[in-house]
Amino acid sequence: MRFIFLDLDDTILDFHRAERQALSQTLRHFHVDPTDAVLDRYHVLNRRQWELLEEGKLTRPQVLVRRFQLLFDELGIRAAPQEVCQLYEEQLAQGHFFVPGAQELLEALHTRYELYLATNGTPEVQNSRIESAGIARYFQNIFISEQMGAYKPSPAFFHACFAAIPDFDAAEAMMVGDSLTSDIRGARNVGLRSCWYNPQYLPPRPDIPADYTIGALPELPPLLERLGARLKRGPPPKAGDLFSECASAGSFITPGYRHCTSAVRS
Repeated sequence: MRFIFLDLDDTILDFHRAERQALSQTLRHFHVDPTDAVLDRYHVLNRRQWELLEEGKLTRPQVLVRRFQLLFDELGIRAAPQEVCQLYEEQLAQGHFFVPGAQELLEALHTRYELYLATNGTPEVQNSRIESAGIARYFQNIFISEQMGAYKPSPAFFHACFAAIPDFDAAEAMMVGDSLTSDIRGARNVGLRSCWYNPQYLPPRPDIPADYTIGALPELPPLLERLGARLKRGPPPKAGDLFSECASAGSFITPGYRHCTSAVRS
């Protein structure tokens, strides 16, 4: 393996924690009490808007405004959704929180592989968070969807990334991320190996199978080492061979899927 694409939000940086903080501050500004019920409802509405974007039914600008418009309409509060969105993004761009093990992962990988950050988002928000976290130095390049002219899981996003990487070879590349619909589907769309970061041990989706699944970031380096060694020996393994490889590392294959899944810890 040579080229590793890493998602940013909830793979390297804890987006949910940053989002909750920024959203709470924004709602208070518009005289809305950020109760758990309100925050949970926002998350439902927000997730659905991003799914519509991935399905090609909404544009990103529509997503950013529509989620707040729907929330404030339900709450019966009059506010310009564009103003709410602007304040929220300003708050979101401030500071960062690391996913557990992310800093150690970057230190372990950046001297052995070419790392590329592949994230959906706006340059203003993502670059500010990347700078705050001090992680730009680990990456050969940083690909932000709005600058690439396309969003994950669109093949256009990944092809634009590939075109910017000297001597790129998809056979030596892997996409690692927490989103099945964005990262894993996107990788499958362009023939990349995929590794699903699934710390909550969510059930797999038959329509979006990942090649590999890990439950914690420290599991990624040994997985890459084993895969690299196997690729040097010959063609990709069959499912039975992959089971043996995963079992040797305390992982297992989910029945019906050709991928490693870290054993659930008690």
